[in-house]
Amino acid sequence: QVQVVESGGGLVQAGASLRLSCTASGLAFSTYAMGWFRQAPGKEREFVAAISRSGGYTKYADSVQGRFTISRDNAKNTVYLQINSLKPEDTAVYSCAAGRSYTYTQSTYGYWGQGTQVTVSS
Repeated sequence: QVQVVESGGGLVQAGASLRLSCTASGLAFSTYAMGWFRQAPGKEREFVAAISRSGGYTKYADSVQGRFTISRDNAKNTVYLQINSLKPEDTAVYSCAAGRSYTYTQSTYGYWGQGTQVTVSS
């Protein structure tokens, strides 16, 4: 069965950096686009970043452009999210997902992980 597992979250101070990882198994990883989404307390889940199957194309939410970098290693079935200059408003559960195209649209993604908590203190 397909499994998507995120890791790398934690409690950090504002201005710090984190690298989140997401490993997918049970699917042909290189044939799936990957996306990162986040859900803050009391808010709807929102798009953060996405990457194409080869890694050659990426998309970012305006709110994270320039601070977040998505990348992937198809040999390791892993996608990464490098987060720099963390802000308290970045506090959320970060989830990754596998889908057929790298879009902003959550319904495009068929496989989801449980998420990893990122908490940023001021």
